[in-house]
Amino acid sequence: MSWKRPTWVREQALWAQGMRWVAGVDEAGRGAWAGPVTAAAVVFPPEAMHVPELACVRDSKQLTPTQRLACSQVIKRWARAWGLGWASPREIETIGIGAATRRAMHRALAGLSLQVDAVLIDHVTLPGPWYWDAFPRGDQLVISIAAASILAKVSRDAYMRAMSVAYPGYGFEQHKGYGTQQHRVALARQGPSPLHRRTFRPVMARLALGRT
Repeated sequence: MSWKRPTWVREQALWAQGMRWVAGVDEAGRGAWAGPVTAAAVVFPPEAMHVPELACVRDSKQLTPTQRLACSQVIKRWARAWGLGWASPREIETIGIGAATRRAMHRALAGLSLQVDAVLIDHVTLPGPWYWDAFPRGDQLVISIAAASILAKVSRDAYMRAMSVAYPGYGFEQHKGYGTQQHRVALARQGPSPLHRRTFRPVMARLALGRT
């Protein structure tokens, strides 16, 4: 697969229109069977375009865990503001994964130290007191969205590693709650933990088995 390098084109267009603070927003954990959905928002100043260190920024899926962690520190150093937002497994069960993802994104934006003028986002609609635009594969095309994807992934992975101590035997430190064969076997053996999303089909199936 040929990966695209994200660019500053979208941010530049908005800066040229007088929108000073442009946030890129992305999430991690939307498709997992367990754990929260985590969102990040990143606002770069225009001068960040000329920072060579930010060449590390890619869609988080293109980077190794070590590369993501190192790049996350670069992003935090050069961002004008960044924020994280979370939606819990219980929220996901109650309002659905789409609404929970938007809730986490709104929380990430609310956690910024400034009021954004515009939001660039990967595919999800996000109405609010800002101009917004969504792009399919935005994390591959727009550098602030790619930066948000890295912060969201690094933060959520760290949380799931910590939860592997609280809930041993599921392998959260390895698969981070996603649907691997290891996770399927552990779920069948141990049943759902408090971190599991009980409205997700594999978890529902295990719950139904436990009631028979």
